[in-house]
Amino acid sequence: MQSLLTTLLVVDSVLIVIAVLMQPSKQQDALSALSGGATDLFGKSKSRGFEAFMEKVTVVLGVVFFGLSIALAYLSSH
Repeated sequence: MQSLLTTLLVVDSVLIVIAVLMQPSKQQDALSALSGGATDLFGKSKSRGFEAFMEKVTVVLGVVFFGLSIALAYLSSH
Protein backbone atom coordinates (compact mmCIF):
# COMPACT_ATOMS: atom_id res chain seq x y z
CA MET A 1 0.00 0.00 0.00
CA GLN A 2 2.83 2.35 0.86
CA SER A 3 4.58 1.78 -2.46
CA LEU A 4 1.34 2.47 -4.35
CA LEU A 5 0.85 5.77 -2.51
CA THR A 6 4.49 6.71 -3.11
CA THR A 7 4.10 6.04 -6.83
CA LEU A 8 0.90 8.12 -6.94
CA LEU A 9 2.68 10.91 -5.06
CA VAL A 10 5.55 10.96 -7.58
CA VAL A 11 3.12 10.98 -10.52
CA ASP A 12 1.13 13.77 -8.89
CA SER A 13 4.31 15.77 -8.29
CA VAL A 14 5.29 15.52 -11.96
CA LEU A 15 1.77 16.56 -13.00
CA ILE A 16 1.92 19.59 -10.68
CA VAL A 17 5.19 20.70 -12.26
CA ILE A 18 3.71 20.32 -15.74
CA ALA A 19 0.51 22.18 -14.76
CA VAL A 20 2.46 25.08 -13.28
CA LEU A 21 4.71 25.34 -16.33
CA MET A 22 1.68 25.35 -18.66
CA GLN A 23 0.04 28.31 -16.91
CA PRO A 24 0.24 31.59 -18.80
CA SER A 25 2.69 34.04 -17.30
CA LYS A 26 1.47 37.18 -15.60
CA GLN A 27 4.33 39.55 -16.32
CA GLN A 28 4.08 42.96 -14.71
CA ASP A 29 6.19 45.95 -15.56
CA ALA A 30 9.01 47.06 -13.28
CA LEU A 31 7.10 50.10 -12.03
CA SER A 32 4.26 47.90 -10.79
CA ALA A 33 6.75 45.69 -8.95
CA LEU A 34 8.33 48.73 -7.26
CA SER A 35 5.02 50.34 -6.32
CA GLY A 36 3.69 47.14 -4.83
CA GLY A 37 1.07 46.65 -7.49
CA ALA A 38 -1.36 49.10 -5.88
CA THR A 39 -2.62 50.16 -9.29
CA ASP A 40 -3.78 46.63 -10.01
CA LEU A 41 -5.71 46.22 -6.77
CA PHE A 42 -9.09 47.13 -8.21
CA GLY A 43 -8.29 46.28 -11.82
CA LYS A 44 -8.27 42.51 -11.38
CA SER A 45 -10.50 40.53 -13.66
CA LYS A 46 -11.61 36.97 -13.22
CA SER A 47 -9.57 34.55 -15.28
CA ARG A 48 -11.41 32.71 -18.04
CA GLY A 49 -10.81 29.93 -20.47
CA PHE A 50 -7.51 28.08 -20.41
CA GLU A 51 -6.11 30.13 -17.53
CA ALA A 52 -9.07 29.33 -15.27
CA PHE A 53 -8.91 25.65 -16.21
CA MET A 54 -5.20 25.45 -15.40
CA GLU A 55 -5.75 27.17 -12.06
CA LYS A 56 -8.40 24.59 -11.13
CA VAL A 57 -6.20 21.70 -12.27
CA THR A 58 -3.32 23.02 -10.15
CA VAL A 59 -5.53 23.38 -7.08
CA VAL A 60 -6.91 19.84 -7.46
CA LEU A 61 -3.44 18.39 -7.95
CA GLY A 62 -2.23 20.29 -4.88
CA VAL A 63 -5.05 18.94 -2.74
CA VAL A 64 -4.32 15.40 -3.96
CA PHE A 65 -0.62 15.95 -3.20
CA PHE A 66 -1.30 16.96 0.39
CA GLY A 67 -3.79 14.13 0.86
CA LEU A 68 -1.29 11.58 -0.37
CA SER A 69 1.45 13.11 1.78
CA ILE A 70 -0.69 12.90 4.91
CA ALA A 71 -1.70 9.32 4.08
CA LEU A 72 1.94 8.33 3.62
CA ALA A 73 2.93 10.00 6.88
CA TYR A 74 0.15 8.14 8.68
CA LEU A 75 1.14 4.80 7.15
CA SER A 76 4.81 5.25 7.96
CA SER A 77 4.06 6.03 11.62
CA HIS A 78 1.95 2.92 12.12
